[in-house]
Amino acid sequence: MTSVTSHSINHPDEQVIRIFLGGKHVTHKVVIIGSGPAGLTAAIYAARAELQPLVIEGFMKGGMPGGQLMSTGEVENFPGFPEGVQGADLIQKLKQQAERFGATFLMEDVETADLTGSIKKLTTTSGENISANSVIIATGARAKLLNLPSVETFWGKGVSACAMCDGALPIFRNQPVAVIGGGDSALEEAGLLSKFASKVYLIHRRDEFRASKAMQKKVFDNPKIEVVYNSVLEEICGGDLVESIKLKNVKTNEVTEVPMKGVFMSIGHSPNADFAKGQLELDPAGYIKTAKPTTKTNLDGVFACGDVIDPNYRQAIVAAGTGCMAAMDAERWLSSQ
Repeated sequence: MTSVTSHSINHPDEQVIRIFLGGKHVTHKVVIIGSGPAGLTAAIYAARAELQPLVIEGFMKGGMPGGQLMSTGEVENFPGFPEGVQGADLIQKLKQQAERFGATFLMEDVETADLTGSIKKLTTTSGENISANSVIIATGARAKLLNLPSVETFWGKGVSACAMCDGALPIFRNQPVAVIGGGDSALEEAGLLSKFASKVYLIHRRDEFRASKAMQKKVFDNPKIEVVYNSVLEEICGGDLVESIKLKNVKTNEVTEVPMKGVFMSIGHSPNADFAKGQLELDPAGYIKTAKPTTKTNLDGVFACGDVIDPNYRQAIVAAGTGCMAAMDAERWLSSQ
């Protein structure tokens, strides 16, 4: 069983909220679920406020500990790194900063949660039972990817799910790239990529887009974007990096190989909020609703931040900002109790 260092707090229900974890009776003022930019920023602020946060990092569900940045190459748009920074290095620096102020970490997934009571109860996949006065949910969202082995092989090596994050990287500049998708997001990403790439192939499995007419007009008017209808991605090819893709025409079954240096998946995202269904108020797409401008959810003492509340921006700096907000909201809430 994993041993976790923690700290006791004074609380009228102290005996109720004490749990047995790793051989020690512990209690938590705040538990943070998630270890991407939002969760780690929340941990930094909560730890500096002497809340001794426990961060449940995640393990397999919804990706890997550290979130999507762990599989991102160079990050050029996070403030403070004029020469850029590797995604994994950025996460490591944030974690070290949180640890410096006293945050502790548990590499587990949350399997079930009871967030409705005054004491929040979490159970991990290994059976750990964790209780807390407040919870910050920073579980992020995972990009929907095509179920192809080559997508995994070239992830971070020319395959991405974020044109805003990666489109301006040197490996894509003045090179042909592809966008997979047919919604507003896909067309928007194609337009963004056209500023850097030599050509953008917008690949859609149907013979018309589901995106708005206004967005379609922008694409059709852009000479650097070539629309490829009725086609699906069969395979991504290359050596160390992406070099070409194979496309299959769904009507003729003809397979064509096209030189390509980048493939951007834009077929949607799935927020990692399954464990909270039936308790937290979610929007139709499954993102956690918050009482803006705060990070408060519909449950007292439960806060949410990062991509799990954000279907629009999905940027590391935005997630970090909401992580700061969540920690401050939690601190103020705890002080009022």
